[in-house]
Amino acid sequence: MPFSHRSPLPILTAAALVFALCGAPPGAAAEKGRDRVAVESPKNVPLGAFLGSGAEGVARVEQFRQWLGAPVTVGRTYLPGNDWRYIEGPEQVLAPWARWKAADPRRMLVVNVPMMAPNETRAPVPVLASLLRRGAAGAFDVHYRTLAQRLAAYRAGDSVIVLGWEMNGQQYAGRCEPDPAAWRAYWRRIVTVMRGVRGARFRFDFAPARGRDVIPWTNCYPGDDVVDIIGTDTYDQPTGGTFTDFVNEPYGLRAQADFAAAHRKPISFPEWGLFRNNDNPAFVRGMHSWIMSHDVAYQSISDYCPHGVWACRRNPASTAAYRELFGTGPAAAPVPKAPPSAASASGASAASKSQSSKSQSKATPSKKRSSKHRSSKHRSSKQRSSGHRPPEHRWSRRAATSRVTEASSASVRPRS
Repeated sequence: MPFSHRSPLPILTAAALVFALCGAPPGAAAEKGRDRVAVESPKNVPLGAFLGSGAEGVARVEQFRQWLGAPVTVGRTYLPGNDWRYIEGPEQVLAPWARWKAADPRRMLVVNVPMMAPNETRAPVPVLASLLRRGAAGAFDVHYRTLAQRLAAYRAGDSVIVLGWEMNGQQYAGRCEPDPAAWRAYWRRIVTVMRGVRGARFRFDFAPARGRDVIPWTNCYPGDDVVDIIGTDTYDQPTGGTFTDFVNEPYGLRAQADFAAAHRKPISFPEWGLFRNNDNPAFVRGMHSWIMSHDVAYQSISDYCPHGVWACRRNPASTAAYRELFGTGPAAAPVPKAPPSAASASGASAASKSQSSKSQSKATPSKKRSSKHRSSKHRSSKQRSSGHRPPEHRWSRRAATSRVTEASSASVRPRS
C-alpha cells in the first residue's frame, strides 16, 4: 500500500529466529511481545493525529512524533464549512500541509471535505433534501473542481478525501438522511468532478460515525467505483460501553470490517479517541488490537480534550497505553509540555470566532435516538442558541467533529 512505513525486514527476520529457538514468553509478557511485533510488522499502519488544521497543526506534528517515538506519516486537516470559499481549499490550510507532505514520500495527506455550506445549519429537512438534489445535478461542481485543482497544484493530488463524514448522523447539512438516493448521487458527482482534474489521484474515504445513528450507514453507500476506503469515526461512548460492545453493536466495528471485506476495500479510522468513559486505557488497547488485526489504510486520533492523549492532560493512563502500544518508548516516560489543544485554536482570531459562532448558533439539534447514542455528541439547546464557545469542561456536550471544524475556521482568515 502506498505511503506505508518502510518495512524493518532484517529486524523481523532476526526476531522470528529468536522466537523459533526460544519460544514466546508466557503470560502478560507474551501479550506485550505480540503488541510490539504488531507495531514493527511490515503491516505497520500509517499513523496520524489531528493537531490543528493549518500551519499550527503542521508545527505540532514533529513534537508529537518526538513524544511518541514513532513515525507520524498521516497529516490530518479539515476544511471549514462556513461557506463555499472555504470548501474550495484556503491557502492557509492547504499550503502548509502540502509542504509537509512533499518533504517525505512516505507521508499521506487526509483532508475532511464538507458536502454542503454552511455545513452546520438548522435548515428544514425538505430544504436539505433539495440541496442534495441540486448537488447531484451539478450545482456545486465548480467548488469541488476548484478544490481538486488547488490540491493538484500543490502536488497533493493523491490526498485521501474524507467526503461528507458522519453522514449517518444529524450534525451536518451534507448528511444522508434527508434523501439517501440524492446523497449517493451527489457523492458520485463530486468524486467524478474531482477525479476529472488533471493530476488527480485522490482516494475517497466513506466514513460514517460508528453505529446506526439516525440512519444505517449502509443506506448511504454510493458504490464501489467511487469509494476507495471504508472508514468510521469511533469514540469511547456511550457511558459504560466496552470495546466488545463497540465491535458487536449494529453497524459497529465488526460490521464495518465485514462490509469492507465484502467490497474488497481497506478500512480506516479518520477520527478516534476517548469520550464518555473518561481515562480508559482499555479502549486504547482495544483500538490497537483491532487496528493491527485488520486491513487498515490509516488511523488518526483526535488529540484534543476530552479525546486525546498528548495535548490533553486528562487521560494519563490512556496516554501511557497509547505511547506504549503505538510508540516505541516506555509507557512511564514523562509527557513533555504540550501546546494548547487543537480545540482552543478556535479562539485565535476574533473574526474567525464570530464566523464560527454564527455557524454554531445554527447547529442542527440532536434528534431523539436510542438511549445508547442520545445527546452523546451534541450541545444543549441553550448552548446552541447562545452563540458562545462553552468553557472546556462543557465541551463534551458537543460533537467532536463540530469542535474540529470550529478549530478549522480559526485557521482561516475571513475575507472582508
